[in-house]
Amino acid sequence: MQLRRRHRLESEVSTHSLNDIMFFLMLFFLIASTMANPNVIKLMLPRAKSNQTMTKKQISLSITKDLKYYIDQKPVLFENLKEELRKATEKNKETTIVVRMDQELSVQKLVEVLEIGNELKLKMILATQKK
Repeated sequence: MQLRRRHRLESEVSTHSLNDIMFFLMLFFLIASTMANPNVIKLMLPRAKSNQTMTKKQISLSITKDLKYYIDQKPVLFENLKEELRKATEKNKETTIVVRMDQELSVQKLVEVLEIGNELKLKMILATQKK
């Protein structure tokens, strides 16, 4: 007399749909992260040992490696840079200009921008990445 069952029941968790769920979650987060900051100007900033943040009113002046100038993500020609900075700082002379410059550009380009700031008597700082 045999009392054992011949077929044992094995429980199994189906994970076939888990791949689809993970794919859609990844897709959602990729799309959401690009929507969070869509107008970013891509720059490789120079590196520094210290990283200091400012809390006063700031205007961002970005210079790409192909010499395109942007004031708060608005494209500006270099010839019009002085006038546009003057317009941007008319209301508040305590405004700080944060210069975001690609690390591959020469120092001469930085000096030219700093001279414009000096003529307008503006406070300018150079943005860097922490090492």
